[in-house]
Amino acid sequence: MTRLLRYTLLGMLIVIGLTGATIYSLTWRPAAREVLPVSCSTRAPTLAPGQALKVMTWNVQYLAGKRYVFWNDLASGTDESPTHEDMAFSLDEVARVIRDEQPDIVLLQELDDGAKASDYQNQLKLLQERVADLYPCSVFAFDWKADFVPDRHIFGSVGRQLAILSRFEIEHAQRLQLPVAPANLISRQFQPKNALLVAYLPLSDSGQIAVLNTHLDRVTQPDESLQMQISAVAKVLDKFESRGTPWLIGGDFNLLPLGQYQRLPSEQRTPYSADSALHVLWDKYPMIPTNNEASGIDRARWLTHYPNDQGLNGPDRTVDYLFYSPRIKRVEAMVRQDDTLRISDHLPVIARFLLPATP
Repeated sequence: MTRLLRYTLLGMLIVIGLTGATIYSLTWRPAAREVLPVSCSTRAPTLAPGQALKVMTWNVQYLAGKRYVFWNDLASGTDESPTHEDMAFSLDEVARVIRDEQPDIVLLQELDDGAKASDYQNQLKLLQERVADLYPCSVFAFDWKADFVPDRHIFGSVGRQLAILSRFEIEHAQRLQLPVAPANLISRQFQPKNALLVAYLPLSDSGQIAVLNTHLDRVTQPDESLQMQISAVAKVLDKFESRGTPWLIGGDFNLLPLGQYQRLPSEQRTPYSADSALHVLWDKYPMIPTNNEASGIDRARWLTHYPNDQGLNGPDRTVDYLFYSPRIKRVEAMVRQDDTLRISDHLPVIARFLLPATP
């Protein structure tokens, strides 16, 4: 081997090593299971068996509002970040809706913290300042985090969270990593790391209820990632059910209910499959909205997603849901649509339940 070749190979190894070290320092590698700190500002009441429980799930789209078509919404989208004024408006509106509904538990997706696109705001903290009197307890988990993403549309930091606000005591919480979307070794480091945020609320009879929050992968073409994530979610729920632990989960599942795929125009079907992977859950567990509600005569009342698309003038699909243990009884449910269409590209799903009574 000539000296020139040796020096060339050494230089290449140094470049590869430096590149790997840089990527490692800029990105985030969460554990498969992580215990999370729970924040309670004051002593919160404890749930009781048989009690009514009102729950809201809402993807608040990092408070961006509805005046944009972002680069990751459509191929023709050119917007990259919202203005401060729009984020302030959306923050006030999210707080207004929460205060008006006053759910006992709020499940939120897409809250930014330290992201360049939202001017490095800690959006959970900003929201908590407006509803602190209602929710003494909270917990959050990142599902996307990197100090620098080299994509030309981002070219800076990302930080996106799941959060749970609770009127009642949260005893402990954990983050469970879900399968990640297929990608090469380098690009995978910069992608979202979808997860389950699990909060355990104690009951006065020494039992507990598990409350889960999630935001599943948003794909541009159907692939195996959502199927793998749904299967992983089902395994967690099956474990709670087999232990006799009541549970409920809410979030943005990015999957359609039965019958909606056929109703979407062909150009809107691309991310979805005619056979929704969500059947893995609805085959076993109650869902809000039900397939009958989401595809029946009153289906317009149950639409939860209003994509950022100039060709649409309102919500056209359902991708946000609440699932719950058969031990829990649904009392009433709704999608709040009338005054939320300009706050986010998703609408809040709200339901009231009865917890199982002590045997």
